[in-house]
Amino acid sequence: MAGEHFDVLVIGGGITGAGIALDAATRGMKVALAEMQDFAAGTSSRSTKLVHGGLRYLKQFEVGMVAEVGKERAIVYENGPHVTTPERMLLPMHKGGTFGKFTTSIGLQVYDRLAGVKHSKRRRMHDAQETLAKEPLLKREGLKGGGTYVEYRTDDARMTIEVMKKAVASGALAANYARVSKLLYENGRVIGAHVKDRASGEGYDVRATIVINAAGPWVDTMREMDGSKKGKMLQLTKGVHLVFDQQRFPLHQAIYFDTPDGRMVFAIPRDRKTYVGTTDTVYKADTAHPRMTTADRTYIINAINYMFPDVKITAEDVESSWAGVRPLIYEEGKDPSEISRRDEIWESASGMVTIAGGKLTGYRKMAEMVVDRAAELLKNRAGASYGGAVTRDLTMSGGDVGGSKGFEGFVRSTADKGASHGVPRQLAEAWVKRYGSNAERLFAIAARPKQGQAEDALPDEVRVPLLYAMEEEMAVTPADFFIRRTGALFFNIAWVKQWKTQVIGLMAERAGWSAEQQEWYTEELETELHYAVVPEDEKSTVSVGWAEEVPEAPLNWGFSFFMW
Repeated sequence: MAGEHFDVLVIGGGITGAGIALDAATRGMKVALAEMQDFAAGTSSRSTKLVHGGLRYLKQFEVGMVAEVGKERAIVYENGPHVTTPERMLLPMHKGGTFGKFTTSIGLQVYDRLAGVKHSKRRRMHDAQETLAKEPLLKREGLKGGGTYVEYRTDDARMTIEVMKKAVASGALAANYARVSKLLYENGRVIGAHVKDRASGEGYDVRATIVINAAGPWVDTMREMDGSKKGKMLQLTKGVHLVFDQQRFPLHQAIYFDTPDGRMVFAIPRDRKTYVGTTDTVYKADTAHPRMTTADRTYIINAINYMFPDVKITAEDVESSWAGVRPLIYEEGKDPSEISRRDEIWESASGMVTIAGGKLTGYRKMAEMVVDRAAELLKNRAGASYGGAVTRDLTMSGGDVGGSKGFEGFVRSTADKGASHGVPRQLAEAWVKRYGSNAERLFAIAARPKQGQAEDALPDEVRVPLLYAMEEEMAVTPADFFIRRTGALFFNIAWVKQWKTQVIGLMAERAGWSAEQQEWYTEELETELHYAVVPEDEKSTVSVGWAEEVPEAPLNWGFSFFMW
């Protein structure tokens, strides 16, 4: 990056930054992207994990937003069926609750029409008996019925990684653990950034005609660096989710329910677990490490026991959790749940373009809007002309599976191919469902001879995804692998505890870590495991997370692979 001049430098490697890099690269722009943590380490790995149409925004009369994101989720589904799964959501109606039969029926019907939902997937209304048949754990007292509608469950971090990989395959250069320490200027105009490699400690000047600030919760930090933080600003709010084993909370129908204080909460079955969230509170603490508090946990447990009284969940039942920060645009006088999720673009006096707000579902449209603006600026500043976006019908990495209609058949045929190469059929199918058309790369890795004791110590179900994550998805730390490449720390924490030592051993061997580095990365993972279960305000002797810099290490294996 330091040896080239770019059309666009994107600051931020969440879903918004990844989407911008992909859109710009596929229009022919020369693109660089720098992310100070791991890709998707912020908001983009800590959402409710739904590509949803925003039903609750109808209550706020944000009709345009419902229409736009509803249509966008269909595009996301077609472009990445391996990271999105249709999920029928049940909206129960109780006497005295937020939703009545008439308003729910009309609301869901309007929602379906605005979002362009296909007729076969449109809302259905149910009486109390039918509603209980769908989910017997629901509160029976005052139950009047329910309505079902379609949402889309996703793995938010994997979706971000797949979009990023597609951007790189389209010509973009991307680096994680690369922190922008200062902006570069010429005659008052921003012309790039000084980027510090957090692993080696070395710094590099990366120059570009257009600098795009897509730093999510750190958007205002970049604006402060630019001297342009004025007018509208971010309001950070925190959302927490709790995870339970299905044996303790045997939910088999996704539920969207109202709480006694008038908020809405999701309870969703996934991978033999049930997760519930989210909270929505103003947040002013450590942006990089939001954690569950005792109050967060109590709020969600009370919500569960209110809607599912026979389950009798306690704090001891929490198997894992995650907390994320929403970078919303501040609106005076509004509660966190009322603040709009709309996105906005600002351009500073120096020419830095900032994108703020928005939702996971709308990332592609947001990127298109930002890159349209960048194209105008490039034409004005450099006389370069670029066409419109081509991402509407562009599959993300791993998405070449025949679209949503062809995905099930693709899974079967590709899993059969994996089995014919010696991968157990069930494991091959799991890989195809997670990695889509990239699964054959995992089959190839599985067929390679094992190298050394570190590889011998791991079964293929761990070894192969780990090597793939290191070689082709730029995983640098064990936390990268267990949280953002697999989601296991959230949904299979026992698997993480079982294999963490061997995973660290293999990563240390491949990356050439020193003993000090290995100890540091081990401590980082142990911290994540600890706070997945223990609220941060409970007394603890565990030291916290990522220091400003890690011990220097030779990490060339990661960066060279990600440049394809």
